[in-house]
Amino acid sequence: MVIEILRIGQRLVRDDRVTTHVALAARAFGASKIYMNEVNPEIKDTLDGINKTWGGDFEISFIDNWKELVKRRKNDSVRIVHLTMYGEDINDIESRLEKEKDLLIVIGAEKVPREIFDLADYNVAIGNQPHSEISALAVLLDRILKGKKFSTSFDEAQRKIIPTKQGKNVVVKNTRN
Repeated sequence: MVIEILRIGQRLVRDDRVTTHVALAARAFGASKIYMNEVNPEIKDTLDGINKTWGGDFEISFIDNWKELVKRRKNDSVRIVHLTMYGEDINDIESRLEKEKDLLIVIGAEKVPREIFDLADYNVAIGNQPHSEISALAVLLDRILKGKKFSTSFDEAQRKIIPTKQGKNVVVKNTRN
């Protein structure tokens, strides 16, 4: 399954950190790419640095028109999943989402345009109370991937955390040649 994320909107300055955390959660929980408006190119630099240090090839792609992207991905047989507290309960549709081949998960920053509700194949609620888009994305990805992403290891990583009961155990690869 290929999973990509589309972040619609961003409240300038206020959301730089939130958008970075959306991308970090997307990467850590199994997505391969995030699309967003180019609002702060430093976000891409941050994620490129994370990939270099911790491994992987998570991508950030800046777009101008989210609607064109959604329509193009639908034409490619990608299912569109819109995370909204007004959607169907995740518990009721989780098994259907697990069976999909490829997904584009849409999350908003500010009020999402009404049109996305109609373009989406699934409008999914992680609870029906106000909450963070970061937490909703993490819950959705964990549910549909069943935690499998957490056993992923990257050979090219410069650092690797070794789970331990107490303290920190980080293996740092010697990158000098």
